Amino acid sequence: MSVAPDTLKGVSRTLRIASVNVNGIRAAVRNGMAGWLDSADVDILTLQEVRAEIAHLESALPGWELVHDESLTKGRSGVAVASRIPITASRIELGDESVDSRGRWIEADVEVDGEQLTVVSAYVHSGEDGTPRQDAKYGFLDAMSVRLVELAQNDALALVTGDLNVGHRPFDIKNWRGNQKKAGFLPRERSYFDRFFGDAGSLVTGVDGVEGVGLGWVDVGRRFAGEVDGPYTWWSNRGQAFDNDTGWRIDYHMATPTLATRVADYRVARAASYAERWSDHAPVVADYRLGA
Repeated sequence: MSVAPDTLKGVSRTLRIASVNVNGIRAAVRNGMAGWLDSADVDILTLQEVRAEIAHLESALPGWELVHDESLTKGRSGVAVASRIPITASRIELGDESVDSRGRWIEADVEVDGEQLTVVSAYVHSGEDGTPRQDAKYGFLDAMSVRLVELAQNDALALVTGDLNVGHRPFDIKNWRGNQKKAGFLPRERSYFDRFFGDAGSLVTGVDGVEGVGLGWVDVGRRFAGEVDGPYTWWSNRGQAFDNDTGWRIDYHMATPTLATRVADYRVARAASYAERWSDHAPVVADYRLGA
């Protein structure tokens, strides 16, 4: 449950963190996001595909502390972190100038009873096989691989959330057989996630046959749900994909090993019906125990 910021010091608590691709913050609010948020009891909310300026975010989320990285192209991408807890620092850098990361990566630091937590909102390129869009995706994933090592140093508490636009394993896509040659389920993309979630320092052979070093991060959703189909987080608006639960699990909570031991609960907040959705993605919500 949420605790007012001025009462946090010295209090052990559970921090609720939700992540969602809003598919445009203004459209999400019009379609019912505020009602969901009123009942969700969220402490930190990470947003992707904001598609707006900071003024629009402030209007959509009054009373929240906000950090935002807007896309250089208006109406595209954009990531943000909204918090009920004071944000002590934020960063948007990912890689060098060759990495297309504007509006796609933002880090925010918060402190709870002397423990620092870094929360990232990430929006990986959707990509398109054999095009420059896919090259940009691989460049982003390369830079992300480097940053993940840095974020996990010294047993840090860090969490990368967001729409990562890759279904890691067949469990993560209902129609995985029909998508093996499409961006989002290409062997090379999935191999990055083999390394992200491989044991730290171990030699990992990715699904594409390429060897690399495991980074030790934990897929909170998969660990919590187990070896089952889904739970999916995105559904195409075509046909009856949502009603038939023909979805993709492409929205993640990725935790450092230390933080992964603090997970108290995890769920995908799938709408009860198609008509009640306010985005084509569902919020991914997890509770973490922080503080003394």
